[in-house]
Amino acid sequence: MTDHGRIAAASNVSLALRAWNIRRKSLLMGEVQGQGYIGQALGVADVLAASYFHALRYDPKDPEWEGRDRFLLSIGHYAIALYAVLMEAGILPEDELETYGMDDSRMPMSGMASYTPGMEITGGSLGQGLGIAVGMAMGLKRKGNPAFVYNLMSDGELGEGSTWEAVMSAVQHRLDNLICLVDFNDQQADGKTTAALATGDERAKWETFGWHAQRVDGNDLDAVVAAFDAARAVTEAKPRVIIFDTTMCKGVPFLETREITHFVRVEADEWSKALAVLEEGKPA
Repeated sequence: MTDHGRIAAASNVSLALRAWNIRRKSLLMGEVQGQGYIGQALGVADVLAASYFHALRYDPKDPEWEGRDRFLLSIGHYAIALYAVLMEAGILPEDELETYGMDDSRMPMSGMASYTPGMEITGGSLGQGLGIAVGMAMGLKRKGNPAFVYNLMSDGELGEGSTWEAVMSAVQHRLDNLICLVDFNDQQADGKTTAALATGDERAKWETFGWHAQRVDGNDLDAVVAAFDAARAVTEAKPRVIIFDTTMCKGVPFLETREITHFVRVEADEWSKALAVLEEGKPA
């Protein structure tokens, strides 16, 4: 493409293959350290593939291009997944994959903006990302910059008061350049999200606050793409949210079917098994 708009989306590589590559790179990085939040990375891969290769505008050769859409990773422990998509997008070189989590690596185990090209914020203190996104969206509007701000957050962050302050603030300021992405895998450190707080109908809750809200299967690429398109097409001056129901460890059945917790333990001999199983399901 001749401008900076949606450069990566011009590729002929299918979104299904992009998602598969993100899963594979995540597993390879997990194997380097023998650990990592791999359950979340496998689960959110389809959302990341659609984000970077369908929805976002960015220039892989210039990660700080002013016209880029901003992608904020509120959930810093998902960094392994974001590194995978940044490599897939050509923002990070793939030859750094084996440095994941090591001293002096540009890919620490929890995302830090000062270390990694393409990492917009330092995440990890959960419940902070959406507030930062609100401020960023307001700043872009004041500068007349048409870029969107995407904030990927976890379902556990729906229990944070700071999240709902940001929700109200975004409506107050009519931030139609803000799209929040919620990974609802129903797991957090204390157990199931749905058992931690009275979550109820999350889509209805966001709509009551004044957001345009959707809830879709986050592992159905067609549904994910349609949701991104619908969010961008909203004409009302209001923020948008997409709640993605995802399956932890998606793509590796023997991990999907074991007892799932917030941190999925993968034994030393299971990394190669997981990669082999993933290889069997590689899309054309």
